[in-house]
Amino acid sequence: MRIFTEQTLKRFSEENPESKTALQEWIKTVKKSNWTNFAEVKNTSNTVDSVGNSRFVFNIKGNDFRLVAIIRFKIKFVYVRFIGTHPEYDKIKDIRNI
Repeated sequence: MRIFTEQTLKRFSEENPESKTALQEWIKTVKKSNWTNFAEVKNTSNTVDSVGNSRFVFNIKGNDFRLVAIIRFKIKFVYVRFIGTHPEYDKIKDIRNI
């Protein structure tokens, strides 16, 4: 899988050093994956939820952080739409439109 906006994750991990190791692990896992559907994503990361509109929410570092990504399985593309703390995530009014 290819990650679009990977630089955003690196910048976030620099600003939030406690997330760095977990985000690096997530990036490594995604890049070596070849997902074709949600079940395969779930097998790789059991903390992921599908929230509709091709958006998936990953718990990062024991749910301290949330990452929302659009996954386009046919073109092997992961587009990070949000990375933040759990309280920041809770403020999102309509997750399917971010």
